[in-house]
Amino acid sequence: MASADERRDELKGVWRQAQACTRCPQLASTRTTVVFGAGNADADLMFVGEAPGANEDKQGLPFVGQAGRLLDTLLGEIGLSRADVFVANVLKCRPPGNRDPLPAEIESCRDYLSRQLELIAPKVVCTLGNFATKLLRGDQTGITRLHGREEVRELGPRTVRLYPLYHPAAALYTPSMLEILRTDFHRIPELLALPAPEQPRAPEPEPAIVAEPEEIVQIVRAAAREPEAAQLGLF
Repeated sequence: MASADERRDELKGVWRQAQACTRCPQLASTRTTVVFGAGNADADLMFVGEAPGANEDKQGLPFVGQAGRLLDTLLGEIGLSRADVFVANVLKCRPPGNRDPLPAEIESCRDYLSRQLELIAPKVVCTLGNFATKLLRGDQTGITRLHGREEVRELGPRTVRLYPLYHPAAALYTPSMLEILRTDFHRIPELLALPAPEQPRAPEPEPAIVAEPEEIVQIVRAAAREPEAAQLGLF
């Protein structure tokens, strides 16, 4: 396995590729900046959201609005900070008007997330909200059923503990959801204390997002119909 320094150097190379990405012509023409992700490149804990919002697009950093402040608060409650984790999104560019990601955009961007997962090599991956949860799991089971239930899954070349959580943006407007999110969040140290999942001997060249393109269409449509999707927008 590559050393930490080698993995960080490779991650910088992926960042440079993403900065110049034009795979999605509309996103490339309307974005202010590419929001690649930020945090500790050797983190045991990684968060994956949906897509950047307006604040993130301006600053080039993920989760910097109200949802980001709530994320910081929840991290502080379990003794962690942004410097201890890595935060990214399924899409690296803001969809115009904060619309839902299109299946073709998700497909075009999936390699970046796959490489982030491979090079950062987290033990625990928390998906935030319906889109990220459904896409990384490759099925349409909603966050309402899955939140707070960890499972060991292969995401591309890595085996991780996948831990779905409500999106902080949705919890901002629903006190009961905030309490559920806080309860689920407080289990993260317990998951981090577990031994790392055993890794495959021969990693398969599969992308991190396991849904096939035609499945992505159905997942996007289903996620858009979820009550949470209407609440959270894109952050």
